[in-house]
Amino acid sequence: MTARRPAVAGRFYPDDPSILAATVDDLLANARDGRRATAAVGDAPKAVVAPHAGYMYSGPVAAHAYVPVEARRDRVERVVLLGPAHYIPTRIALSGADAFVTPLGVVPVDASARVLLAGADQVLVDDAAHAPEHSLEVQLPFLQRVLDGFTLVPIVVGQATDDAIAAVIDALWGGPETLVVVSTDLSHYLDHDTAAAIDRETAAAIVRRDAAAIGATAACGARPLRGLLLAATRSGLDVELVALRDSSDAGGPPDRVVGYGAFALR
Repeated sequence: MTARRPAVAGRFYPDDPSILAATVDDLLANARDGRRATAAVGDAPKAVVAPHAGYMYSGPVAAHAYVPVEARRDRVERVVLLGPAHYIPTRIALSGADAFVTPLGVVPVDASARVLLAGADQVLVDDAAHAPEHSLEVQLPFLQRVLDGFTLVPIVVGQATDDAIAAVIDALWGGPETLVVVSTDLSHYLDHDTAAAIDRETAAAIVRRDAAAIGATAACGARPLRGLLLAATRSGLDVELVALRDSSDAGGPPDRVVGYGAFALR
């Protein structure tokens, strides 16, 4: 078995399995306690958007994205996970690995997705792009704690068109057995007040599914996010803003913040 090993365990999140499980569970419990009662228990999302920084900064917001997913714990069989390429230039990069490994265990990769997408526009298998990438990896412990078990379709997105990304999401959309997750942070390295204003505008564009309004500086995962919004529009999903904060809310310096948003699509 070929496995993609963790690249940021011990840096972005704990590498000790028991500490990691407790950390994620505490983040989920806090989010659960603070969740606004806007959806029925059975009204679980088809897709979510979650941030991907170190857990001490973005973990509380990411947890807000995953609490609604718990209602699908025993129904989700496959997770389509898309995040931006931070390190290696690529297009729409699938993984050739059989599994992704975290300190919490092994997540099998859905190899059938590679077959389904073979020859699709701008799609390739690129394990070099996956090897150092944190945008997908940091989502996995949350998924491992809120779902009973699942296969993974990991996709690192680089220079690709919105239409090509949306076509990949459409092809993998499936039914209630499939959850789609887009991993993205929002604005980067602005002061708190400026970032808050920009992030509110970005969040409003996401909620109204206005993909064209989301530029590269509004979200590091703008490309997979825009692709998801195009797919969501075609499927008639509504988007709910679940949480919106930045790194200064978690103790980071207020003059150089990163914005974090959590969204649920139903």
